[in-house]
Amino acid sequence: MTKILLLSDTHSYLDETILKYAKQADEVWHAGDIGDLKVTDTLKKLKPLRAVYGNIDSTEARAEFPLDHRFMCEDVSVWITHIGGYPGRYNPRIREEIKLNPPRIFITGHSHILKVMPDKKLNLIHMNPGAIGTHGFHKVRTMLRFEIQGREIKNLEVIEIPR
Repeated sequence: MTKILLLSDTHSYLDETILKYAKQADEVWHAGDIGDLKVTDTLKKLKPLRAVYGNIDSTEARAEFPLDHRFMCEDVSVWITHIGGYPGRYNPRIREEIKLNPPRIFITGHSHILKVMPDKKLNLIHMNPGAIGTHGFHKVRTMLRFEIQGREIKNLEVIEIPR
């Protein structure tokens, strides 16, 4: 079993609450708009990190992290990208690829809006953890945690933190 902490849109912000949850996870996944690389450097010291860069990220972040990250976690295929859309409204850049080769979990960031929804046509789960940073219009900072056990995705939890 692998315990995942999923976050996005830190915009250079990291606090003790985020670190507390990171310490409880087996892996931390970041769906872009990292901001200062001190964020990912700190997270990497705690747990294995999988991340992509977002539209606000520097050339240094773009050199370290990919635009798209596809991988297997146990027996579950995962695709993380920052601007990917959601079921019925996928970004044109990835629309054909996601139809031809859908992952089991498709993760995006960017919108600062927490969403977890199935795509019944492609048999995948779309996740956007919202924004955990303090920059943006969101009133509540959010992230997700869940577990992957073999082919099973379970114990999904929304973590809300007041701004």
